Amino acid sequence: MTSTRKLHLVLCWHMHQPDYRNALTGRFELPWTYLHATKDYTDMAWHLEQRPGMACVVNFVPSLVEQLEDYARQFESGTLRDPLLALLGQDSLEGLEEILRQDTLAACFRCNYSKMIEPFPAYLRLYQTYTRLREDDPALTAYLSAQFLGDLLVWYHLAWIGESVRRSDPLVQRLMAQGSGFTAEDRKALFRCIGTLLSGLLPRYRALQERGQVELSATPHTHPILPLLLDFTSAREALPDAPLPQAHAYPGGRERALAQVESGIAQHARYFGQAPLGLWPAEGSVSSGALDVMAACGCGWVATGENVLANSLSRSGGPVPARGDYLYRPYRYRTPHGSLLCYFRDDALSDRIGFEYAKWHSRDAVGDFVQALERVFESTNPATDPVVTVVLDGENAWEYYPYNGYYFLSALYEALADHPFIVPDTFSGCAQRLREKQEDAPALETLVAGSWVYGTFSTWIGNPEKNAAWDLLVEAKKRYDEALASGRLNATEREQATRQLGICEGSDWFWWFGDYNAAESVRSFDRLYRLNLANLYHLLKLPVPAAIHQPLSVGSEAAQAGGAMRRSSE
Repeated sequence: MTSTRKLHLVLCWHMHQPDYRNALTGRFELPWTYLHATKDYTDMAWHLEQRPGMACVVNFVPSLVEQLEDYARQFESGTLRDPLLALLGQDSLEGLEEILRQDTLAACFRCNYSKMIEPFPAYLRLYQTYTRLREDDPALTAYLSAQFLGDLLVWYHLAWIGESVRRSDPLVQRLMAQGSGFTAEDRKALFRCIGTLLSGLLPRYRALQERGQVELSATPHTHPILPLLLDFTSAREALPDAPLPQAHAYPGGRERALAQVESGIAQHARYFGQAPLGLWPAEGSVSSGALDVMAACGCGWVATGENVLANSLSRSGGPVPARGDYLYRPYRYRTPHGSLLCYFRDDALSDRIGFEYAKWHSRDAVGDFVQALERVFESTNPATDPVVTVVLDGENAWEYYPYNGYYFLSALYEALADHPFIVPDTFSGCAQRLREKQEDAPALETLVAGSWVYGTFSTWIGNPEKNAAWDLLVEAKKRYDEALASGRLNATEREQATRQLGICEGSDWFWWFGDYNAAESVRSFDRLYRLNLANLYHLLKLPVPAAIHQPLSVGSEAAQAGGAMRRSSE
């Protein structure tokens, strides 16, 4: 008799960029949102469109979607607020201010050298010319012509175009074959191509959702670490000796956590036509309080890292079973405001895609991944259908893969869609299967707060710079509360200040502080975090405290030599 047992694989791609807009000017301070959109989000949609039998979850952070919509509006209006993108479409590059020229020259080499510069001889020549001049004397770069700058802008954006577009778009193919001597009309044509890609991106994912292939999920609005908004001491559940900020707590944390979740759900529904059925909380960060907030907002499922589950089971008092016996299933966690299904990420399999397979031949990597799933299937209880959860960023890994992961993703989706007992699934699909069987997941009685990184919050709190950043935010929140209580802000001003507060609560600013990151990137995010706090004070009609003008990342200078290239998490 043929067994009907299946392994259900939930592959969740997390799409996220922090809000890079200056609240006072509307200017995009960094270009990563539109660059990842033209390269990674575009390719990820294309691979799914080519393989209708492949199901997965795509998680969009609402603040990322807002920025994508903002870029689409900029192209519609013809008013660009991203300096690098505006230069690409500019009539002439003659007579630029020297600081803008130098910033542009530096910016247009911020990508993976071996995968995004070296493979293209014309781009490589530009890089070699620039670096040779800088090594001889940085002042010599003043002699680089407007034509050099124009060619560089074109090649930088070509390097950030998705492989699916390179293989199908005649304009992109013509420009890459031409190699140099690009005219203003060439630049404008590429500029228009980027606008088309950005404007069509969200409708493509909505169409994938509507045909039932993809579950679109969300994250609290600006990607905050909800457990830390609720309680700094939750960091000590997994790390009892973790140093904490001087402030005892984030003021009004539960109210802000609820607002982040409610706003994120509402924005997601506006963009995609329906509310998400579940959430991937920022960085998989969970706690009993955070799950209660999400349950109160109607979330049906959440997902996090496997170390959170291991810590929780070990804290429950009984013997911890073998990894294969506890990891590959959802759990039911009950809160005062309802229950949620909790899924736990297979860290090893997720990290192989994120960090290891880029160095493998694509077919070998896919074969290894499928074999690992088959071993899970063989080693788990034969009376159950195991659920394997794989979650990783949907943008950051691909610049380390040849051809932006084109061959890997094509082979992976083909292998999974055609496999005899591995079923590509979604979190809500697995929940529906339980309902159809009139079954429920086992109860998770204890939850130890943590994230998908080490099962702790050490990436966002505990370091002196991270803690100082929290203390600055706490003081700003107190001033925000006072301003709202005073009644001096009108409704529009309150809305603007609240939106800016949410941006300041995002996780990314805290992630970057620390000497384990390249100094250039740390300085960039340090500056942007303090700019966001300063803008909040301006919106509150208050003077900016002197402390906000002082860099927090003083300890990162030792890493300055390694800061020439952007880290993959930007």
